[in-house]
Amino acid sequence: MIVHIVMFKFKEENKKANIIQAKQMLENLMGAIPSLRSIDVGVNFSEEERAMDMSIITSFESKEGLNAYAIHPEHLKVVDFIKEVVEYSKVVDYHRE
Repeated sequence: MIVHIVMFKFKEENKKANIIQAKQMLENLMGAIPSLRSIDVGVNFSEEERAMDMSIITSFESKEGLNAYAIHPEHLKVVDFIKEVVEYSKVVDYHRE
């Protein structure tokens, strides 16, 4: 099993609305991308300075499944939107036994 985690820091302009839209778009990927086994989208409530605004935890059967997700047209639509509204993101990918 492959786990793919991404954390996002959103731009301040229209931040709340953009987080809501990104969350919905990401959740809509479940069922639309065959290799995506699970997705959990979380919106942060911590007020710590180091906190990110939103995270996703996704799982795939293999690296090939993750790669197929990365280039899937529905995922790329979400990526295009997120690139417009996010300052930066961080990623972690790992094998889970």
